Amino acid sequence: MVDINAKISKGMLGTKLGMTQVWNENGKLVPVTVIELAPNVVTQIRTPEKDGYNAVQIAYGQIDPRKVNKPLSAHFEAAGVTPRRHVTEIRTADAGDYSLGQELTVDGTFEAGQLVDVVGTSKGKGFAGVMKRHNFKGVSASHGAHRNHRKPGSIGASSTPSRVFKGMRMAGRMGGERVTVLNLTVHAVDIEKGLLLVKGAVPGARGRIVYVRNAVKGA
Repeated sequence: MVDINAKISKGMLGTKLGMTQVWNENGKLVPVTVIELAPNVVTQIRTPEKDGYNAVQIAYGQIDPRKVNKPLSAHFEAAGVTPRRHVTEIRTADAGDYSLGQELTVDGTFEAGQLVDVVGTSKGKGFAGVMKRHNFKGVSASHGAHRNHRKPGSIGASSTPSRVFKGMRMAGRMGGERVTVLNLTVHAVDIEKGLLLVKGAVPGARGRIVYVRNAVKGA
């Protein structure tokens, strides 16, 4: 079994600004997602001797220090950084390459042409039926189908097995879940503005937090 954490070496938290289109060197229009990668700071380094695993904790986003509780405030103070709004961990075998209080920027972390994975929270759709949520075909429009056009159909037999199997696809809340998109290509990096242009779509609405890391399954 391949250890994915061993392949993760770099990652940053950022904000999805939205999508746009840019021209590539071949004169073709490329849809890209613009991600703002403001500086991240290293707030903790985990080691096998102390914590049982290798990881780097990074923080991102400004917050009023008065809104931070005392345990978190002391945690940031021990790292020698000002309080941040978002904190996450990068499980990486290269934790020794980082230092406490180190500032991570888009420059030196990502480059054009690189493959990255983007993790975000998908847009919430609310309560959705099976046709929207699971791409069901629906029931026939005629031939005795009375008010059943968007229903799921049978969910199980009556006497055998006399129950509904676990995992049966039904209507329910859709979206608002953690989604990882693999192997997206970095189209360009704007070092001055701290922007990352990634080919294709990224999960989440505009203004939502995303996590960008080097591709772990890419070539």
